[in-house]
Amino acid sequence: MTGPVLAVDQGTSGTKALVICPERGVIGTGFAEVRPRHLPAGRVEADPAQLYDSVLEAGSRALAEGGEAVVALGLANQGETVLAWDPATGRPLTDALVWQDRRAESVCSELSWCADELRALTGLPLDPYFAAPKMAWIRRHLTREGVVTTTDAWLVHRLTGAFVTDAATAGRTQLLDLDRPQWSRRALDLYGLADERLPEVVDNAGPVGVTTAFGPEIPLTGLAVDQQAALLAQRVTAPGGAKCTYGTGAFLLAHTGSVPRRGDAGLVSCVAWQLGGRTDYCLDGQVYTAASAVRWLTDLGVIKGAADLDAVGGAVPDSGGVTFVPALAGLAAPWWRGDLRGSLTGLGLDTGPGQLVRALCEGLAAQVALLAEAAATELGAPLGALRVDGGLTHSTLLMQTQADLLQRPVEVSALPDATALGVGTLARLGAEPGLEVTDALPHWKPAAVYEPRVSSEEAAERLAAFRAAVNALLEGADA
Repeated sequence: MTGPVLAVDQGTSGTKALVICPERGVIGTGFAEVRPRHLPAGRVEADPAQLYDSVLEAGSRALAEGGEAVVALGLANQGETVLAWDPATGRPLTDALVWQDRRAESVCSELSWCADELRALTGLPLDPYFAAPKMAWIRRHLTREGVVTTTDAWLVHRLTGAFVTDAATAGRTQLLDLDRPQWSRRALDLYGLADERLPEVVDNAGPVGVTTAFGPEIPLTGLAVDQQAALLAQRVTAPGGAKCTYGTGAFLLAHTGSVPRRGDAGLVSCVAWQLGGRTDYCLDGQVYTAASAVRWLTDLGVIKGAADLDAVGGAVPDSGGVTFVPALAGLAAPWWRGDLRGSLTGLGLDTGPGQLVRALCEGLAAQVALLAEAAATELGAPLGALRVDGGLTHSTLLMQTQADLLQRPVEVSALPDATALGVGTLARLGAEPGLEVTDALPHWKPAAVYEPRVSSEEAAERLAAFRAAVNALLEGADA
């Protein structure tokens, strides 16, 4: 089966859709904005109807621009965002609790006694970031009706009537047995979710159902978490490679092969994808605020938007001694302290917008560099070049800072929308049995390569200063 596929990436702040032709590449694009609500006490919600409507809107725009019938559909999702819904009607019973939402900290506190057991079972640390704590919180505080799942299962049900989730998305719940991707009875018991009706765990590529939501019948044949889809699109399909996506947050994933790695460096061990019953695994490290931290500076009036990073930050030679820990939604890997707030230190009367921008870029790049360091520790060997994608990769200042602190080349993907391209690849694999992964992937080449321009000694000093600022935050919170 040959022909274009429709790839839809339902993300935190918007949904992007591509019509991808195997010979001509992207022939149609569409986008629809999503507006999550940031509420007090770390609560972040989204209107489920807006999520679904954005899928239809973005997909329809891409199809209209592409002007050709598609043979398959792929759908990528946010990963850890959850809601309760009625499986008989598809009607949402709650708002969607977005992955950044922290309200389930109370659930995690109650389960602290079994945190090590849950991590051994599922590869994930006990943290409200993941789906299971939010699912348990919904059951305790909002509703016992219907089913409670990640958003992908609801979207797929609305589109096709099927009740499934893919192995990689299931791996983001803390309810999946990591060694044999299936629901863990023990984890379900611990969370008080043993009686839940959960979706069937399926491969990332394969027939799921058929949708008429866009008009003509389209088979849904590809499913994925956004970050794992981007990992695939970046052609990181063997151990030693890594990618980082700079979106609302920044997410570094390193491929680890066919065996999950459970170490003590603070990273998440999870399913990368499952194809033909074979499971590949990856290590995952998260920075909760990346583009959202840039928006924070924008809302304060320091800059007009991400496009100002280079102009404003480039107007000064350095951060002027300012250190920014942009933990505006807490710190994720390798610290797992969602309770922390960010910090700006070293401020003076001479501190201006340029120094603040520099300090933000340094803080973001330092966190990613520390994640790469942790991944190298787990793998027992340094990572190669870091492949990167996402909107913030347009900033020369941020990417050069990243290469400097990483002390490795940073290769910026020439392919925009890596997540959509990755799930488009999965859709093609699911629609064409026997097609090899390498033949389905888009051609990869870097649009730019940033080499380190500072010595390893200077990079180590700058990382040490960032670590010291994080340690000060930790000590202050624990005092």
